[in-house]
Amino acid sequence: MSDLLSRLAPPDGARQYEKRLGRGIGSGLGKTCGRGMKGQKARQPGNINKLHFQGGQTPIQRRLPKRGFNVPFPVKTVAVNVGDLERFAAGTVDEQTLRDARLVQGRNVRIKVLGEGDVTKKLTVSAHAFSASAKEKLEKAGGQAVVLPSPHGDKDAADASEAKS
Repeated sequence: MSDLLSRLAPPDGARQYEKRLGRGIGSGLGKTCGRGMKGQKARQPGNINKLHFQGGQTPIQRRLPKRGFNVPFPVKTVAVNVGDLERFAAGTVDEQTLRDARLVQGRNVRIKVLGEGDVTKKLTVSAHAFSASAKEKLEKAGGQAVVLPSPHGDKDAADASEAKS
C-alpha cells in the first residue's frame, strides 16, 4: 500500500510552475525579467493597476467639483395613505399593526398618514404625523388621529404638541 502512495503524481500539465524572475540570463527571465527596457511598465509599482488610474491625466474624481453634503443621521419618513387603512377592521391601528401589514418597514422611521383614498371605518390611528386631509377624513368616519412622539426627538413633533395646547 505504501508503495502505491509513494508513486502518486499529478497528471502531466496539471501543475503549472511559477515563473522565477531575475535568476540569471540562462533562465530567459534575467536582468529585465520580461519587462522590456524602460518606461512606466518596467518600473515598480508602475501606477498601472490602480483602480482609478486614467493614464496620468487628472482623474475624474478630482476634476469634478464637490457639492452638497450627506446628512449623517437622516430622518426617514414612511408615508401611509388613508386608503391603505381600509383593510383593517374597525378599532385601533398602531405602528405594530402597520408593520405586520407590511405598510411600514425599516427601523426608527417616522410614520406620516396622508389623505389619499377614503376610509369608511371608525379607526383610531396612531402615527407620528398626519396631513390635514387625512385627519379630517379619519374624524369624518368617526375615528381619531393620535400623534405619537417622533422616534428621533424631532422639533416638528414638539411644535405639533405645543400647537395643540
